[in-house]
Amino acid sequence: MKPTPAQSALSPRVQSLMDEIEAGLPEGRIPSAIFGNPEVYQAELRKIFGRSWVYMAHESEIAANGDYVLRKIGEDSFIVSRDEQGKVNVLFDACRHRGVQICRSDSGNSSHFRCPYHGWTYSADGELVGAPLWKNAFGNMKKSENGLAKAAQVESFHGLIFATLDASAPPLREYLGGMAWYLDLVFGLDKDGVEVLGAPQRFVVDANWKSGADNFSGDDYHLGTLHKSVWSIGAFPVPFSENMMGYHIQASPGHSLSFSMAEYADEPGPNFFGFPEDLAATFKGSDISPEQLEVARRSRVFVGNVFPNFSILALPMTEDGANHAPTGVLTIRTWQPKGPGQIEIWNYFIGYKNMTPEQKDRTYRAGLGTFSLGGAFEMDDTEPWLTVAKNGSSVAAELLDFDLNYQMGMPGVGIATEVDPDDWPGPGKVFWTRYEEGVQRNMYSFYADMMRAEPGEWPEFEF
Repeated sequence: MKPTPAQSALSPRVQSLMDEIEAGLPEGRIPSAIFGNPEVYQAELRKIFGRSWVYMAHESEIAANGDYVLRKIGEDSFIVSRDEQGKVNVLFDACRHRGVQICRSDSGNSSHFRCPYHGWTYSADGELVGAPLWKNAFGNMKKSENGLAKAAQVESFHGLIFATLDASAPPLREYLGGMAWYLDLVFGLDKDGVEVLGAPQRFVVDANWKSGADNFSGDDYHLGTLHKSVWSIGAFPVPFSENMMGYHIQASPGHSLSFSMAEYADEPGPNFFGFPEDLAATFKGSDISPEQLEVARRSRVFVGNVFPNFSILALPMTEDGANHAPTGVLTIRTWQPKGPGQIEIWNYFIGYKNMTPEQKDRTYRAGLGTFSLGGAFEMDDTEPWLTVAKNGSSVAAELLDFDLNYQMGMPGVGIATEVDPDDWPGPGKVFWTRYEEGVQRNMYSFYADMMRAEPGEWPEFEF
């Protein structure tokens, strides 16, 4: 059933804020209120999370038939299961009888899910298989018409499982656009793929989900101030000024990323995001292109965000500079919305399958000490986001029409310059150096387009 005009229309206040984004972005301005307005948030749940491709899990988390994990799209729970035929399913966690949550564990292995209220029982693929006293209670009612609701589409990319609630959404690779080239570069380095190391960490922060997505789209400017202490303890091996040398890339509308890397092929520094040389030697056997392999070889840091809330980070880190040299860390996370001023961060550490057990342990420990609930970077990053959400919901921000400055890297502002497409092997709009905020402007431009789109309509996915 298609939404009615009343369901799809934005409120006057939300429409006004989207108009402000459209008018302000050419001048590098964004209204602060989008980070705290309750009406905006309710519209986001439908217009953004109800339509976009959202990251759910990695296939390594449900490796065996019957394995499942419980995840979120927006604020709603979904069971990501591998059924008895090995197929991946994304099932709305609500019994068809009375809407009761049927999955009460974050993960496990089960051939069936049983509702605790009336005992309706479903197989791992969501089919209704029975209920107590079925013939007396329901007679000839068709079980086939009463299975669990399923996500409209489910696809996997390098083992990364995405789902969308919108049947009209384009295929995942089309949605990713140019970002697929860069995901290939990170997740395709090992011909055998990647796997999740341990269960995801989960912690709640009083912030807006867009602050995390904004930061991982390529906010490198904060590294020398907010994370100054990290450099002082030797957790990261590249000086701040040198680390700012690299590329900002608007890979495709909505999806942005940043590389810290050597400008020239023969410059010294960490290669392949700091992963051990013996592991990096195996990357030459991967299926990615020679151009992708060379970009990865020169890279110190990769940070990016797949719209709306799936972020990736690869870089050399150590939790203890006095006793352990930095090593490559690959982490992914989602910024799960829990209201206009709260998120639950889901943080995963990823290992390449060709890593030795010792290398997996070292990268996991280095990640825990830096990008985790108790990590040095995490405690730095989340604190400023608290007041972004607070001020975004303030009366003053509304009455003063308070907007935020996203002008860095615009013509005449700063030292960043656009790179000729012939001088960069990958897709997208590319800028050198990382003193630049076009990556965030790209995110908010797509965000406003999605918020204003009518049901069934989609923005362009290529520039």
